[in-house]
Amino acid sequence: MAKEIERKYLVNGDSWRGLAEGSVYRQGYIPTQDKVTVRVRIVGEKGYLTIKGPTIQYSRLEFEYPIPIKDAQEMLETLCQRPFIEKIRYKIESGGLIWEIDEFEGVNKGLILAEVELSDENQQIELPTWIGEEVSHDSRYFNSNLVKHPFSQW
Repeated sequence: MAKEIERKYLVNGDSWRGLAEGSVYRQGYIPTQDKVTVRVRIVGEKGYLTIKGPTIQYSRLEFEYPIPIKDAQEMLETLCQRPFIEKIRYKIESGGLIWEIDEFEGVNKGLILAEVELSDENQQIELPTWIGEEVSHDSRYFNSNLVKHPFSQW
């Protein structure tokens, strides 16, 4: 069983820019029930299928599998809700952790979030200077909810 422990923050300023090359992400969500999410993601020329359980505190079950790119493209076009999540992800090492900064495009343009995965919910972390308000418990910032209620409509 895989367990994801993640904290999410808004990003302040541009001092993080230039610290890493970004990768283009395109992802969609297959409708489910009971706060389980099924995500189809394309990163560059690779496809992934991810199933996530409900979030409790900072944790949830997560299972991710590589899938053929053609399958991912077909699932996005035929099974996933619109709009898709479009973003550029930058991975930056700071304080011994890898921070993933997502700069959203499309209907979520203007939103920039940073996520960090932890080994323990109570793990102490040193926040980089470009980290702003924590939004880990604000479900509006979950990618699966940004499909239903895009940032541009807030």
